[in-house]
Amino acid sequence: MTEALAPFQPLQHQRLLFEDGLALDCGAVVAPLAVAYRTYGTLNAAKSNAVLVCHALTGDQYVAEPHPLTGKPGWWEAVVGPGLPIDTGRYFVICANVLGGCMGSSGPPEEMSDAEGRGLGRPWGTDFPQVTIRDMVRAQKRLVDHLGIARLLAVVGGSMGGMQVLEWAATYPEMVVAAAPIATATYHSAQNIAFHEVGRAAIHGDPDWNGGRYWEDGRIPAKGLSVARMVAHITYLSEAALGRKFGRRLRGASALTFLEDVFEVESYLRHQGSTFVRRFDANSYLTITRAMDFFDLAAAHGGDVAAAFRGIPTRFLVASFSSDWLFPTSESRALVRALNAAAANVSFVEIASDKGHDAFLLDEPVFHRALGGFLRGAAVKAGIV
Repeated sequence: MTEALAPFQPLQHQRLLFEDGLALDCGAVVAPLAVAYRTYGTLNAAKSNAVLVCHALTGDQYVAEPHPLTGKPGWWEAVVGPGLPIDTGRYFVICANVLGGCMGSSGPPEEMSDAEGRGLGRPWGTDFPQVTIRDMVRAQKRLVDHLGIARLLAVVGGSMGGMQVLEWAATYPEMVVAAAPIATATYHSAQNIAFHEVGRAAIHGDPDWNGGRYWEDGRIPAKGLSVARMVAHITYLSEAALGRKFGRRLRGASALTFLEDVFEVESYLRHQGSTFVRRFDANSYLTITRAMDFFDLAAAHGGDVAAAFRGIPTRFLVASFSSDWLFPTSESRALVRALNAAAANVSFVEIASDKGHDAFLLDEPVFHRALGGFLRGAAVKAGIV
């Protein structure tokens, strides 16, 4: 029998505490509010060169440096750094762990507090309030305000990060010179909600789930969280990418059996799941997937996406990838049509790639050139030399 996994050890993250807390869309208040973050590059004297990078569902603030738990490279080291599209030699880059996350920001693993903000000596767990993408953006704004930045040169992000980009532009347009929503959409589709629900059901069905209070037994619902990651990871890839990388190759077997890990793709998915549970919290996964599912920009603006952007000065770069079936190009085109209807300044590019949704995280030179050129143009417009 496999030994149950214990929760990962808490880390000390760079973060801010806002004692007055944050009022959420659901009516609850999280106090104090913790926002964990990392910065790269140097903020100029005018504080006009800041670029906020918003991470996706399973990302965090360690965008361009080794991850403190896994030691793996930052999740966007191909894009953020000196001389790269988001050039830390030119820009001051900020990335915050989202509200509801598990890398230092207020979320299910953090200490629960009462209405007066007093710690209760136990994690929030499933008692953490339901959050929205807009709540995540409000928390990020508290960080940006604290840093003394009145206007962001750009807000950039892919997937759930792209949802945050859209919410930033819709909620704080005066603060966003340029916005780059990548491989994303203005709402979460029924298909995507369905995939999330399968993952949540796997977590709930884990024998170590314990009603979400798994910390009481000193363990985590590792099997369920691993399955949730495996299901999600399939949606991040394309059939062509899986076929090229694995095909139907067997692992040390000459014929099909009922043994595990016969196919190489099976072994790959199991590895993805097993490494994920050592850096991510199951209750955070439930919280953040729900925030994605609830996201619907049109519903928040009278059923009209264009109304969210009408009259705003922000410049947009919308980017999609041809083999992305999780957030297909059709959804990016619908966003572009809404931006055109709002008379917004928008550029659109579809990148030909067979790597699926994860292409925005990988080596895609055409995308990198487009993003780098967009940011340079925004910097010129903002008067940054």
